[in-house]
Amino acid sequence: MLDRPAATRLQRHVHPFDRAEHARKRCTRALQLFLAAPLLTGCEGPQSTLDPAGIGAERIAELFWWLTACGAVIWTIVVALAIYAIRVRRPHDRRRAAILIIGGGAVVPTIVLAAILTAGLGMMPRLLEPAPDGSLEIHVTGEQWWWRVRYVTPEGEQVELANEVRLPVGEPVQFYLDSPDVIHSFWIPSIGGKMDMVPGRTTRLTLEASRTGTFRGVCAEYCGDSHALMAFYAVVVEPNAFDAWLQQQAEPAVGPADPTAARGEALFLETGCGACHTVRGIAAAGVVGPDLTHVGSRVSLGAGIMPNDAAAFARWITETETVKPGVHMPAFGMLPDEDVRALAAHLDGLQ
Repeated sequence: MLDRPAATRLQRHVHPFDRAEHARKRCTRALQLFLAAPLLTGCEGPQSTLDPAGIGAERIAELFWWLTACGAVIWTIVVALAIYAIRVRRPHDRRRAAILIIGGGAVVPTIVLAAILTAGLGMMPRLLEPAPDGSLEIHVTGEQWWWRVRYVTPEGEQVELANEVRLPVGEPVQFYLDSPDVIHSFWIPSIGGKMDMVPGRTTRLTLEASRTGTFRGVCAEYCGDSHALMAFYAVVVEPNAFDAWLQQQAEPAVGPADPTAARGEALFLETGCGACHTVRGIAAAGVVGPDLTHVGSRVSLGAGIMPNDAAAFARWITETETVKPGVHMPAFGMLPDEDVRALAAHLDGLQ
């Protein structure tokens, strides 16, 4: 059995090596996590910034990867120097140490950060430049908690819908963004950057989709109770398909052929839905809520939070506050089930 002085000497002899080994293991684990990070953040999906489908998103992703690469190089150098300092068992030369500290701690970071800043600022004019004259205009208003969308064609025709945008691939589109109440932020991560929607101001954003598909957009600024339930879908199609779609959206609603849907249309007017919603083609011209003229043809319901089918319409009608807390629409849970089904059939049939 060792006496206390001997045990103390042994502890002092072993401890520095244990500390160096522990530091080496921690550095190894940190390096493994750093190398795995791109695999975790670069996953594909309809709302992935690193899976670009637009010119703006491609430039942002390019900047991200350059920043990541520069950060990886700097991090590697710093960790290597730290390991070297831990493992070397002799006094360091003062002159070499001063060069490493000044060069690695001040000169190199200044050069690298200046280069990154210059590259990032150089991208901004390209991301903020307006669309060419004659481009398609889309006016989007951030409501609580949904999106009012109004298309203005080069011919001056206006078409209103809600909670969905469709874009022609390969063509720049000029967005005009505003809000009547609180600050929102319009963002389609896969297509371009975000832009705030400020009450009393109209902000501008140019987007150009580079491939077809369906992508998810969100409000990126906290705006109230249902901020997290304020989404939408951006559908990118070929220019010919877009022109046909926009022409169809400009048409009034087609009258229902199904008896249940026809009863639902009558109920829509009788229960006062037309006081808040517009359905072009019938006596419903409300402007408080979303335009429902072709609501059955949209990708989602409730601002990107529900599937677009009759069952979802029925739930929205009867459980509005449960589906979207704070929504400015009363629930109609007092209606008989057959009336709810008729209303849902009517809305689902508005193609």
